[in-house]
Amino acid sequence: MMAALQSELERRSVEVIARFLPTRGNGSLALSWLHLTRFCLQMAGARVRGDVDLVHINLASRGSTYRKIVLAACARILRIPYVIHLHGAEYREFWANSRPTVSRRIHGMFAHASRIIVLGTPWRAFVAQMVPEAAARIVIVPNAVAEAETRPDAGATTVHILFMGRIEERKGVPELVRALTNLREMPGWHATIAGDGSVEALRAEVAELGLQDRIAVPGWLGAQDAARLLATGDILTLPSHAENLAMSVIEAMAAGLAVVTTPVGAVEDIIEDGETGLLVPPGDVAALADALALLVRDTALRQRLAAAGQRFQREHLSISPYADRIVSVWHDAVAEHLGETAREDRRGPQ
Repeated sequence: MMAALQSELERRSVEVIARFLPTRGNGSLALSWLHLTRFCLQMAGARVRGDVDLVHINLASRGSTYRKIVLAACARILRIPYVIHLHGAEYREFWANSRPTVSRRIHGMFAHASRIIVLGTPWRAFVAQMVPEAAARIVIVPNAVAEAETRPDAGATTVHILFMGRIEERKGVPELVRALTNLREMPGWHATIAGDGSVEALRAEVAELGLQDRIAVPGWLGAQDAARLLATGDILTLPSHAENLAMSVIEAMAAGLAVVTTPVGAVEDIIEDGETGLLVPPGDVAALADALALLVRDTALRQRLAAAGQRFQREHLSISPYADRIVSVWHDAVAEHLGETAREDRRGPQ
């Protein structure tokens, strides 16, 4: 998501100057604190030079939160306003299970943020409940993607079902395998389950079930390979138990695939059951199998849902208006901070 935003802002070139810097890095987790220290030092240097107006903090659970608590504290010391952008799918559970000292620091990080960006209405309600004093500063900005190129008509004779995400229980992969197993006697479909995680274990399970001719497990795919895979798909399924707002669902909508997913996180903000996709209860293998079978059999319904989803994505979840919303949040946060600073200066020392 941030890579797409960076590309869009660079294309505009003059509206804002945004620097994207890591606090985690790609190496060992033990080295993440070096990246965080470097970030804070660069932030302090920019503050001294007067060439930083705002810090945008992307936030997930666990290590991301521990690092961002430090980063936010540094920003407050330097009197730089910051925006929190909440991404973590399991943040409710993480916050609820945190030690009291950590929970208080999380609360303080949110309470002092100039703006808090969330991906949908359930997350706005969650943050407002946890930090009521920040409720007026919560802004919903759903994830977005660039519009996909028109998919070529490959003349495929079977319906291609895709899963794209981490291969794990939280994403509902065990239920998906069982649902596809229930459809083994049904002709007219094949599936690809792509992603990192428990790849070898899944391949072994598919082979043991005798479904290796119908279910491909290619492992992790880069951006170009993922785009090529989407171009061959007809249905995208993501039967997750927990999500914030899944990028794969939005990418599938952009590519013109019908979507079968679960009403978790902010999914219901973009998928209306029977209109822009199909929703099934998390963990319900029978409902998942029935939904997939319905779309395999009913070409007209599959195409109607795909077209409606693609229209919704182009109208509401496209990268250019997404960048507009993010930049607007930045401008509002900076303007509010400058106003508060001016009022403090007029009051003088107390």
